[in-house]
Amino acid sequence: MDAAPREPGSAGAKGVLLPALIVLVIGSIFVSVYLAAFHAPQPHRLPVAVVGSSQALGQVESALDTAQPGGFDVQGYPDQAGARAALAHRDVYAAYITTGATPELLYAGANGTGVTATVTGAFGAVAKAGGQQLTAQDVLPSSSGDTRGLSVFYAAFGVILAGFMFGTTTYQLAPRLEYRWRMLSLLTFGALGGVMVAVVAGHAFHALPGPFVGIAGVVALMAIAAGGATMALMRLLGPAGVSLSSVVLLILGNASSGGILPADYLPGWLYPLHAILPVGVGVRTIQGLAYFDHDGLAVGITVLTVWVVVCAVVLYLRDVWSVQARRS
Repeated sequence: MDAAPREPGSAGAKGVLLPALIVLVIGSIFVSVYLAAFHAPQPHRLPVAVVGSSQALGQVESALDTAQPGGFDVQGYPDQAGARAALAHRDVYAAYITTGATPELLYAGANGTGVTATVTGAFGAVAKAGGQQLTAQDVLPSSSGDTRGLSVFYAAFGVILAGFMFGTTTYQLAPRLEYRWRMLSLLTFGALGGVMVAVVAGHAFHALPGPFVGIAGVVALMAIAAGGATMALMRLLGPAGVSLSSVVLLILGNASSGGILPADYLPGWLYPLHAILPVGVGVRTIQGLAYFDHDGLAVGITVLTVWVVVCAVVLYLRDVWSVQARRS
């Protein structure tokens, strides 16, 4: 006769409730962060240029601040050439030229449709208030394979997701793998991932027009940093490290990356992360390689390299040094 099923005890209740609770918390964080960032995004001191007299600069600044307080950081430029150079280096997101017969707006479509809508709407209203018709010119359009300017976000999201998955699976599939071979596996994953993204996004879809080696290298660093961070958190915190890395890398990292909208649109509490976490640093670097004269390249490589080195050191201390210390 079959034994009666056991009543679930405290361990059984934990097994039933804890997984559901953890996933619901992570899901709630995802929804909350993305809605907080993108349900009604507004610029916060978005840098824009004005070419013209000091009087014109003051009038434009006053009009913009009245329509959208704190939305724009208006910077004066003496001539159109300087404003164009600032736009090409992403020092500003638009240039309003007041020296001609009618006002002209220069903008970079490569910054995405959201930025384009912001600057054309804001400066169109300024021109209209002065009884003039605005002429807008896209001086740095996005590539033909990236008409919405979102390809870098999806590419970066995929890279960080792959890094997270590598970090969570490497110890599951090869728990006894030596440190040096695990690091070799991580480097191999990053290198192949960089080449794959550069081929697919750059050549197959013509979505990222930057140099192949540069984009492949930055993507490789992003992938290694994400994988290494996930591995380090797992080794330090156990199963909780998986949940924490998903929140930090996949949710906070991708939301603050600047791939959907520039970081100047982010809430104040989320803004600092774009310059710290691997995905935000990588997105800016890739955009700079693709469109903006290598904007952010030196900083991006430095920050990503620091992530890789720190994670490698943490893993060495946890997987090699601590084991040797216990044996001695």
